[in-house]
Amino acid sequence: MSDGVLTLAPPSQRFDSSGVGLASGLIGLAVLAAILAATLPIAFSMAIVFLFAGPHNWFETRYMLGRLPARAGKLWPFFTLAFVGIVGLTASFALLTYWAEASSRWLTGLAVWNTALVLWIATLVEMRSRQNPRHDWGWIWPASFLVIAGIWSAPLLFNLAIVYLHPLMALWLLDRELVRSRPQWRAAYYGCLLTVPLLLVLMVWHLADSPSLLADDPLTEAILYHAGAGILTGVSTHLLVAIHTFLEMVHYSIWLIAIPYIGLRSAPWQLHTIPVARRSERWKRGIAAILIFGVFISLILWICFLWDYSTTRQIYFTVALMHVLAEIPFLLRSL
Repeated sequence: MSDGVLTLAPPSQRFDSSGVGLASGLIGLAVLAAILAATLPIAFSMAIVFLFAGPHNWFETRYMLGRLPARAGKLWPFFTLAFVGIVGLTASFALLTYWAEASSRWLTGLAVWNTALVLWIATLVEMRSRQNPRHDWGWIWPASFLVIAGIWSAPLLFNLAIVYLHPLMALWLLDRELVRSRPQWRAAYYGCLLTVPLLLVLMVWHLADSPSLLADDPLTEAILYHAGAGILTGVSTHLLVAIHTFLEMVHYSIWLIAIPYIGLRSAPWQLHTIPVARRSERWKRGIAAILIFGVFISLILWICFLWDYSTTRQIYFTVALMHVLAEIPFLLRSL
């Protein structure tokens, strides 16, 4: 009210109850995920990877395609380096994983790969800092060399950090999408975010002294190793698997529910909202082929999980590194 005249707040500042509804739903899912991860860590880990691994990659691909510019223009060097790094690092990691079974010097190879990853990220950050809107990110090089020094001291710890930090990247990407599409929801979202550390603290308090899980079959052994067993000695593997599974479920929830709900302006199969698909009929067919191929891969993945879950999981987490790497330049472009 000003001078007897009622004034309305700008649309971006008005209270929006739908933001609270989404945050409440995500909180409910997070609490349920924490309970299931704490009580049934191995079974819950197997279930969520089987159900959501393929679909969440498809939705992630669909979302990123919708955010790519129709033409790269001056951003061509950035996107070229991003693509070369994504494909090259994924392929070399797959070869390194195969080599690990036949070489006793694979830790050196892992340190080399980690170093290449850090330098790739640092170069992308440097390139992004010179693009509009410009940023003062000169600290990236001293920080990168400090990380590289730590990599050569403990390469396995660096890779384990990626395993645990990657699920949280989806939370950052969701925040960037809120800035773009629903800024009035960010306050509710930040309240929702407080649930994650709170639940992690409760899980640590509840499971810190719990007996470690028995690795009585190859699949359980692989799940334990992926969560850090043998690297974080002295920590209950029950706690490690529970925390990792909880974070993975948070990651899946963001990509399967929150980001599609907020970021997709039409049904996923409608291509007119994808700028690249509007370039020409050939580009439209190419984008359609990518999405159809993604559906096919998801179906094949389910079949392979039913046929040989252990082998399929191992292959998936090797190849799925590609989507982890793809999120890095995509996040940088959103800043």
